[in-house]
Amino acid sequence: MQSVIQKIEEKFKKGAVVDVKSGDTVKVHQKIREGNKERVQIFQGMVIRTDRKGMHTSRITVRRIASGVGVEKSFLLHNPLVLKVEVTKRSKVRRNYLTYMRERTGKSARLTGMDFDRQAVNNIRDLKAEEEEAKLAAEKAVAAEVEAAKKAEEEATNEAKVAAAMAAHDKAAE
Repeated sequence: MQSVIQKIEEKFKKGAVVDVKSGDTVKVHQKIREGNKERVQIFQGMVIRTDRKGMHTSRITVRRIASGVGVEKSFLLHNPLVLKVEVTKRSKVRRNYLTYMRERTGKSARLTGMDFDRQAVNNIRDLKAEEEEAKLAAEKAVAAEVEAAKKAEEEATNEAKVAAAMAAHDKAAE
């Protein structure tokens, strides 16, 4: 029974995700849909909580101060709407849940920074996602070609109608 559940969970997992720890300052690139439009929104803040690492439901809670008000957002790392998580700063912490940071502001909210290899941490290649992106790009290109062909055909019929109307007008004028 457990193996069946694990197989189902594996379908929904991303191939690779960034190793995010509590105390990291991250930029989360999230796809936002508004009606027919799509855009990418970047939420930058400190990770105050990490949950269920290694599972398909792994989650991080990111906190930032926006206009003097603390804003927290939770992100599922394997969610297809979360495009990229980028670690910008790593801090030395000894806890997994940094809920005490909610009460702190200003200098007391600072954490001791650590040196880390930013490129090694953030450079994650997900081959499945890259293949899927290539397929989507190819499908978009084919759809654009079909649309262009339709438009050209429609334009040609319109030009033929205009030419016929001009010919009829010229005959009527003679």
